[in-house]
Amino acid sequence: MSADTDGLRGEAARPTGSVRAKRSLGSRLVEGVSGGLVRVFLIVVGLFWLVPTIGLLLASLRSPEDIAASGWWKVFTEPSQITFDSYSKLLENDDITSSLLNTVWITVPATLLVVIIGSLAGYAFAWMEFPGRDWWFLGVVGLLVVPVQVALIPIAELFGNIGIFGSVIGVVLFHVGFGLPFAVFLLRNFFAEIPRELLEAARLDGAGELRLFFRVVMPLGGPAIASLGIFQFLWVWNDMLVALIFSDSGSQPITVALQTQVRQFGNNIDVLAPGAFISMVVPLAVFFAFQRQFVSGVMAGAVK
Repeated sequence: MSADTDGLRGEAARPTGSVRAKRSLGSRLVEGVSGGLVRVFLIVVGLFWLVPTIGLLLASLRSPEDIAASGWWKVFTEPSQITFDSYSKLLENDDITSSLLNTVWITVPATLLVVIIGSLAGYAFAWMEFPGRDWWFLGVVGLLVVPVQVALIPIAELFGNIGIFGSVIGVVLFHVGFGLPFAVFLLRNFFAEIPRELLEAARLDGAGELRLFFRVVMPLGGPAIASLGIFQFLWVWNDMLVALIFSDSGSQPITVALQTQVRQFGNNIDVLAPGAFISMVVPLAVFFAFQRQFVSGVMAGAVK
């Protein structure tokens, strides 16, 4: 009787084993496709998108004569073409070097002011009670739909009347004014998701609003604040429309300076190539330096 029972158990176990074998084969195939082919495909796409950057880098390391004679890929067969003379000429060009410094003076204050003011306003709209809070927030949201082009002429007249048109301060204030609505909207919605228990516990410990903001809200809002800072930095650094209108020859950033070089010297590639590459590398470095903030779960497990 026990032998028959064992035989039945063995026969019943066979289909299960075959099913497991089939499932394991399918799972192995899915794992192979998702882990192998998809990864190769993503690497190929990434390399494809890097081709313009690599081409610009190699073009900036070639002489104007070599650039006019052949494409940048010629460097792979003739590495002797690589030279840093173009970067030496770039450093000797006062327009480019001063414009790089102006870009820093414009981008850094415009980014810091938007992050600081937007964080304080976002916290106020999320957790502080004051008359008309919801209506004020709706007004801020409404400012998101205002195009930049609509405000160029009126704000240019305003800046001219108060004497800051054509200066770095004017460009910074314009970027701050148009960056704040998105900053307040983004940070208010993020701060509103912070568990109320954390704020109430801090208030019971005697924390005031400022201490609560800097000790609790700011650390938890790190990912959103870093994301906002990256977006604002990239927008201001790469901007050309606002800088072209509100800056003059002494306050123009790198984007306007490069455009001026193209307009005045169409074949001045030995200055344009390294200048464009430096202008592109700086925001890329900033992005990769803070990319972890996009995926970091600071709030994970804060309240149990």
